[in-house]
Amino acid sequence: MSSLSERLTRGSASSPSQVDHARRLVADWQLLADLAFADLTLWVPLAGGAWWCVAQVRPLTAPTSQPEDLVGAELDGALAEPLVVALREGRPVTEGEPDWSGPMPLRREVIPVRHDGVVVAVLAKDTNLAVTRSPSTLELTYLDIAADLFLMVSAGTFPPQKPQDAEMSPRVGDGLLRLDGAGRTTYASPNALSAYRRLGVAVDLGGTNLADITRGVAADRVAGEAVAAGISAAVAGRFPDAMDIEGATATMLVRALPLEAPGGEAGALVLVRDVTDVRRRDRALLTKDATIREIHHRVKNNLQTVAALLRLQARRMTEPAAREALEESVRRVASIAVVHETLAGSREDVVAVDDVLDQVLPMLGDLASVGPAARTRRSGSFGELPAVAATPLVLAVTELLHNAAEHAFPDGEPGSIELVAERDGDDLVVRVRDNGKGLPEGFDPDDSEGLGLQIVRTLVASELGGSLTMGAPEGQPGTEVVLTIPRAGLPRR
Repeated sequence: MSSLSERLTRGSASSPSQVDHARRLVADWQLLADLAFADLTLWVPLAGGAWWCVAQVRPLTAPTSQPEDLVGAELDGALAEPLVVALREGRPVTEGEPDWSGPMPLRREVIPVRHDGVVVAVLAKDTNLAVTRSPSTLELTYLDIAADLFLMVSAGTFPPQKPQDAEMSPRVGDGLLRLDGAGRTTYASPNALSAYRRLGVAVDLGGTNLADITRGVAADRVAGEAVAAGISAAVAGRFPDAMDIEGATATMLVRALPLEAPGGEAGALVLVRDVTDVRRRDRALLTKDATIREIHHRVKNNLQTVAALLRLQARRMTEPAAREALEESVRRVASIAVVHETLAGSREDVVAVDDVLDQVLPMLGDLASVGPAARTRRSGSFGELPAVAATPLVLAVTELLHNAAEHAFPDGEPGSIELVAERDGDDLVVRVRDNGKGLPEGFDPDDSEGLGLQIVRTLVASELGGSLTMGAPEGQPGTEVVLTIPRAGLPRR
């Protein structure tokens, strides 16, 4: 299925601003569906006279009237006539008689979606008439607000220019208040009353100035003034951002929308949501994240201290073999320290392996060389990996580069080493290739007693679940080591 933007472009929405307007409507239309107790579908005309459904939403407050998926469906002929009239005349069209042909009776109203004076699509509102009962005050208020918002859609004043966060935005059922043109509360749903009670409001909200009430209950005066100003802005016809207000014992998210239907009574719609637990979890996650990054920072410092002590000890050694062993340990510890340094500056438990290797390579020599004469070149991208995979991978690659520099070019002979990262399906394939003297006759990597190669085999097999092969590059002198890491060892790219 194509994206919404592609479907809109195929229809009547021809400019980027028209497509963006229709996308903002779809991002915010759950509010309309819930207030109207109706299914909504968005339709665009196609060349040849047919109409195409490009989006659909069902209400959370009533049974659906469209259980089947209509996205991609087409209408033409008499069934499409209300859509044609709404597009041509630019006004809402209500069908006279309910449709009894389906499994449930439904009534359809078609609303033109206008942007900058041009109708870019039409909105079909289908109401399930199977549930018949006397509507409550809450339902009548919902329907009245929905009628105003649909008229604003028809006039091009809804949705707002700035999209809202659909995941965090309060829903109709979370809490709803209707304000008149003076900012006084004319209706507050039971959930809205409960949310304000948890903030510490003890008075009845009916007839009160909601901006003043909200300002007075805020624990932080600046935040209270900001939320109150947002409510007043909505009454004045503007679309403020949703904001938190924190009381003594609770936190509430407030979103205010102007109600300026042509010919209707001016006012505002205020949606509220108790987000006390959500904000508490957010603060706990921030604290945990900061703690984890501090731990990585301290681990990095400790590893650097260990490396410095080993380096100091190596300088005091008179035995060349012992000094070399300590210097190799310094390199290995420093490689792990770089990974932790990267994690200490990241807000996620992932490592940009390419950046780490660019810091590790200078430990083996110059940034562009490994060893005094061998030149190294890195190509391809390792991407981002979890720390649990990045640490053994960086250590294994460091060992292979060091081994190539040490054994492929004896006596400082010039040469080149290439580090290549590539994808084979979901597997990561790492190649360390040199043009040196090659492997000794009869060399078997599985039986090698070299410490570096043993470390690589252990890391690749045990930590990453991968495999290691060694041989001569095809048609070239030297040695090529290939590490194949399966997807299971790389949870994230």
